[in-house]
Amino acid sequence: MNYESGQVSGEERLALPGYGDEGADRARTRRRWLIGGALALLALLGAWWMLGHKKAAAPAGAGVVAQLPSVTVTVPGRQVVDRQISATGSLAAKREMPVGVAGEGGLVRQVLVEPGQWVRAGQVLALVDRSVQVQTANSLAAQINVARSDLSIAQSELDRAQQLVDRGFISKADLQRKAATRDAAAARVNVAQATFAEARARNGRLDIRAPAAGLVLTRQVEPGQIVSSGSGVLFRMAMGGEMEMRALMAESDLAGLRPGARASVVPVGSNRQFAGTVWQVSPVIDPQSRQGIARIQLRYDPALRPGGFATATVVSGAATVPLLPESAVQSDRTGNYVYVVGADNRVQRRPVKIGTVNDTGVSIAQGLSGTEKVVLAAGAFLNPGQQVKPVLQANGNRT
Repeated sequence: MNYESGQVSGEERLALPGYGDEGADRARTRRRWLIGGALALLALLGAWWMLGHKKAAAPAGAGVVAQLPSVTVTVPGRQVVDRQISATGSLAAKREMPVGVAGEGGLVRQVLVEPGQWVRAGQVLALVDRSVQVQTANSLAAQINVARSDLSIAQSELDRAQQLVDRGFISKADLQRKAATRDAAAARVNVAQATFAEARARNGRLDIRAPAAGLVLTRQVEPGQIVSSGSGVLFRMAMGGEMEMRALMAESDLAGLRPGARASVVPVGSNRQFAGTVWQVSPVIDPQSRQGIARIQLRYDPALRPGGFATATVVSGAATVPLLPESAVQSDRTGNYVYVVGADNRVQRRPVKIGTVNDTGVSIAQGLSGTEKVVLAAGAFLNPGQQVKPVLQANGNRT
């Protein structure tokens, strides 16, 4: 030990009492920890290896059946369902009557009807001022009286001439001239009467009248307005108040549709259903949209407003097809499909074409024969090829 410098060398430190024993204890402790950790790791590896060999030694399928998901399936069979066609379109008057000026027109003095009012055939809708025309008619009526007076005078002169001709005072030539004068006076009476009748007819056409009984839909004229034959439509009417829906349908749907088919119409914004009948099927198809129009006749109701939008369900015959609940039918970007469980209890995806959708279910137009086991629910959680445990649900409606 170097006492002079106050420092202790390595050898001298080991020579100190108790120092060497403490280092040895620390080294032994470290070795024990390392050995213990290695043994624990070997034990875990051994346990993992033993567990893997036990699973491999287990019989094939043991414990797997218990883990298969149970799914409810049904055999839908085939049922008779109505063939329904859904369509959209607009409401309109079945027979719309535009009403305008039939005569020479003039100043509208009074409008007598409002939209939504029922009118009879020939009823006056608006009055046009006729003060000038009335005076003209009165003048023509006076001319009739003048012509009748001339006829009366000519007839009297002819009668006197016939009495004098037998006595030789008047020649037969004079008698013929007086007869011609009488005939000309009679003709002037007829002309005056015809002219007066024409004036009366013109005056009658000044008033705007309903061409037939029906419902007034629109009014486009007001008192004080000057109207003429070029003024266009002043009133629009629905003949008899009959309404219709002009439903747009694809040409494939129109192919099997016939007049007389039952229909149910629901206007937009309303929950009411209006029963109707298809009375005309469009004979042409729009080459751009590939659609045609089916005209559905409806009874008048204030809720049916021409120009409004509506949806329709048309019943066109019946078909025998499989019927499934809505939960069984899935859809994605490729279309509609169902899951079918095969003989090996594996799930298969089956594309289908949907027909009618109503409260009883979804009819399958194409894709199923009705004898398959179709998954009723949980289809969204299945994958094609997945093995399942099918649970059959009875279907009392199968045919």
